[in-house]
Amino acid sequence: MAVAIRLTRFGGKKKPFYRIVVADSRKPRDGRALEVLGHYDPRKGAEKGGLKLERFKYWLGCGARPSEIVQKIFKKASAGRGAAA
Repeated sequence: MAVAIRLTRFGGKKKPFYRIVVADSRKPRDGRALEVLGHYDPRKGAEKGGLKLERFKYWLGCGARPSEIVQKIFKKASAGRGAAA
């Protein structure tokens, strides 16, 4: 099974927000997810509701492939967490 870490769209018309999910890459964008790793609101330009960095690293170790946008989101989050710690 090919696993992808990608965004799933929620929200209303012209008010999107996204969940970052681990899903089978053959399933539709808004289909069933294996696990939810966090939330992202592009209108605020920041993640809301904490990201699960440990689980992200776990899924990468299992061979999951993140989308480009998800990779950027987690890169920013890990850099921000490293500076705060």
